[in-house]
Amino acid sequence: MTETLISIKNLKKHFAISSGVFSRTHDYVHAVDGVSFDIAKGETLGLVGESGCGKSTTGRCILRLIEPTSGEVWFQGADVTRLGTDALRQLRRDMQIIFQDPYASLNPRLTVGAIIGEALQIHGLAKSRKALEERVVELLETVGLQPDHLFRFPHEFSGGQRQRIGIARALAVEPKLVVCDEPVSALDVSIQAQVINLLMDLQRDLKLSYLFISHNLAVVEHISHRVAVMYLGRIVEYTDKRTLFTRPLHPYTEALLAAVPVPDPATRREKIVVQGDVPSPLRPPPGCHFHTRCRYAEARCKTEVPVLREVEPGHLVACHLR
Repeated sequence: MTETLISIKNLKKHFAISSGVFSRTHDYVHAVDGVSFDIAKGETLGLVGESGCGKSTTGRCILRLIEPTSGEVWFQGADVTRLGTDALRQLRRDMQIIFQDPYASLNPRLTVGAIIGEALQIHGLAKSRKALEERVVELLETVGLQPDHLFRFPHEFSGGQRQRIGIARALAVEPKLVVCDEPVSALDVSIQAQVINLLMDLQRDLKLSYLFISHNLAVVEHISHRVAVMYLGRIVEYTDKRTLFTRPLHPYTEALLAAVPVPDPATRREKIVVQGDVPSPLRPPPGCHFHTRCRYAEARCKTEVPVLREVEPGHLVACHLR
């Protein structure tokens, strides 16, 4: 069995809503509401769902860029949620993130060399200025950029090149886990393919593990080994990608796959229309969160919370009807 690198157990993040003169909390946004999954060494887990379902918040809570409300994040024998400042700083070397927007995630006042080299200096990974520059050049070449690019500023690069700089920055400290937060959604389709292929090559060469967050199912199918489907803060289906794309069991997953465009106009498949909008995470529906939009919903779906359970070997679904 492949060794588990990170294990997330019942992770929750509730954002407080405050108002009034004394900023008293009167309600909570349930952004992440009890998420659990594992990522093995060298594996890519795709985390998919509609915008606003809590995917990015989950990734940031794992890295503690956002403090989780409750839950556990076990990484190499330590619970990340309980680490102090010094221990967490050391752990940053092993857990990095690639942000969604390559235009906003790079400091426009710094050169590329300073952006990539900053982490090397913080963690003391470069013994001299020459060693620092050599390492930055090596990273630039690894992601397909030129050595002289280290003297340029972010505004001198295209979106795809900027995302490559973001990838080089994440790789600078030789991490074991990289959270990819929709890393290609802001790029042109042709550039998306280049960046995805780069990530796959880097995973093979450097033995990386990815949490790949995306709403693009075609991209997720291409890069992932397993897929977790998220809806309104909860995981509703979790299995290997082949099973998910050929035999989805949760009604929400069926609707997501039915919405993916088919390039062959002769192909016929059932059209599934999901009624209404995603409910507000401020006041999510009781029972199954999807029951307000599900065409199969029964009375128990409105009151009982479905447990994410294994209905087939390696195939977990949170649905009363499966």
